[in-house]
Amino acid sequence: MRPRGESVDVWVRRPVLVGAVLAVVLTAALTVLVGVRAIGSDPSRCDRFAADSRARAAVVTGSGPRVVVVGDSWSVGLGLDESARSWPSRLPGAVHVAGFSGSGFGARASSCGAVSFADRAPAALRGGADLVVVEGGLNDYDQPDAAVRSGFRQLMRQLRGYDVVVVGPAAAPSRARAVPRVDALLGRLAGRYDVPYLPTVGLELTYLPDRLHLTQDGHDAFGDYVADRLAALGLV
Repeated sequence: MRPRGESVDVWVRRPVLVGAVLAVVLTAALTVLVGVRAIGSDPSRCDRFAADSRARAAVVTGSGPRVVVVGDSWSVGLGLDESARSWPSRLPGAVHVAGFSGSGFGARASSCGAVSFADRAPAALRGGADLVVVEGGLNDYDQPDAAVRSGFRQLMRQLRGYDVVVVGPAAAPSRARAVPRVDALLGRLAGRYDVPYLPTVGLELTYLPDRLHLTQDGHDAFGDYVADRLAALGLV
């Protein structure tokens, strides 16, 4: 029964109006949700990674030929007391680091936006490079092969004309089960593009309690291995 004195027309239109308002509210809520997902689940985390990236990029170690390292949190030195002592500091030459924690070959390896290796390579190479060392793959552990192939292809386009070496992922305990697949895929892709590939799955390294990032000793061992392999290839 409708309220006394209220017309049938008003009584019928009221639920329609309420439904329209609810639709607008739901649409707005979905828009906000999509926006949040687009910038990552934790914007403050991405901001912190960006700050770490800038801080590490500001430190150039060594002297001589310009070596540019494009990499992930291992290059940045996440978890170290002195990030400037991350593994690239063990390489010969004037070493510039363009790292971003959580990034990888795949465009969606990180939730922090356009920070894949291919996305960041142009900025990393503004000063040129005598050698480009690309290190990563651990953050591609959950990415489909197609995404890694696409990112690798885009990266090679960005690096055309440079001497390039790709350093694959080590068997970090927290992601060790996924590493063989990524390592094999990167090895095949490197061969396809005729760039040297340095596998690191066999290295015995020491890790922080998170079982993903290296201790200082682990960084030293990893960096020394890469430096030795670069020397053996006649690239440094």
